[in-house]
Amino acid sequence: MGMQDTAIVGFAETKIVEQSDRDVWELGAEILEDLLNSTGFEKQEIDGLILSSSMTGAGNCFWSQTTADHLALEVDFCQTVDIGGCSPTGALARAAIAIDAGLCTTVLCLFADTQKAESNQRPRSFQQEWQVPQGLLGPPTSFGFISSRYDHQFGLDLRALGKLAVAQRDSAVLNDLACEKLRKPITVDDYINSRLIADPVRLLDSVMVCDGASGLLITSKKNAARKGLTKIVTPIGYGERTTYRASESMVDVTDTGHRVAGAKAFKQAGLSPKDIASIHPYDDFIIAIMLQFEMLGFCKQGEGAAFIREHEFNHLGDLPLNTGGGQISAGQCGLAGGGTNLVEAVRQLFGEGDKRQVKNTKNALVTGIGGIPYARNWNSSVVMILTPNG
Repeated sequence: MGMQDTAIVGFAETKIVEQSDRDVWELGAEILEDLLNSTGFEKQEIDGLILSSSMTGAGNCFWSQTTADHLALEVDFCQTVDIGGCSPTGALARAAIAIDAGLCTTVLCLFADTQKAESNQRPRSFQQEWQVPQGLLGPPTSFGFISSRYDHQFGLDLRALGKLAVAQRDSAVLNDLACEKLRKPITVDDYINSRLIADPVRLLDSVMVCDGASGLLITSKKNAARKGLTKIVTPIGYGERTTYRASESMVDVTDTGHRVAGAKAFKQAGLSPKDIASIHPYDDFIIAIMLQFEMLGFCKQGEGAAFIREHEFNHLGDLPLNTGGGQISAGQCGLAGGGTNLVEAVRQLFGEGDKRQVKNTKNALVTGIGGIPYARNWNSSVVMILTPNG
């Protein structure tokens, strides 16, 4: 399989900040420079550029070309992936496909957004006509809807959800690149007592939109070997599903596309949930993490809270979770936020997690969530399994 011939040879990440005073292209240039310095590649060797979605770039229909121009990259393959928070992991999958197809040899996957400082989004969808007049205002209310339905079907265990929030915050405290405002320890009681945003969603359930960038440098295993790079990470399984069950008029909003995307990724990798060494799920809201445990087969649907109670999720636990703090505790870099968890997974498999380094680096699972449709859970779901040294 072509994807398994791919080598991630470098990763980079900026400090996540509440609001950047630097242009999004300046952040991208920092990522590019760091990747060149850490891998020994020359700039002219990069012949592919794949960007994640960006709220800053949302008003520019030539975003990938303009970014290539500002970074002075002359490339044979250029694309922006527009599946929301799935875009960074989706970009990595597309880079592997492009390299395997011979369209390019070395790809910069760049995930940069300054949504807080400069959002240029103009959603042309149903929200303004059908949701906003009814008071359904943005992601918190949508996830309040999902959470309420889950509570009706299975019951919500706030202490279990709080355990996830605490584990991620503990990791953010150890992460120097996490947003400083969020690098403060919390307790389960702090989580439960945090103010309601959209009942039953609480403040500490929710991401805080920030600014920042991250990125990966990807090439073929053969090219990595020619360059003398022995430390690599390889994708061995990938699944993607958009508008899951869209043709059905009434759906269970607690059933998500990760069910089918995960099954595909596990089949390609030849692994099962019990084989996963660390997990880095997309975490715009705490409930999303628990839903993904269920959809990916770590436990049965409706048994997420029991699974959480039975496991430990810090970097020394039996299932390390978002060891950089995740987006909820490190900060969400707009639509590039999925890159935070992806890059953290790569960092761990490189063995460069420093104070939060996990013990078991045989693999890592990363997910994405992108977009919020009408009366469903989310638009896109992606799952990728990575392994070190191919």
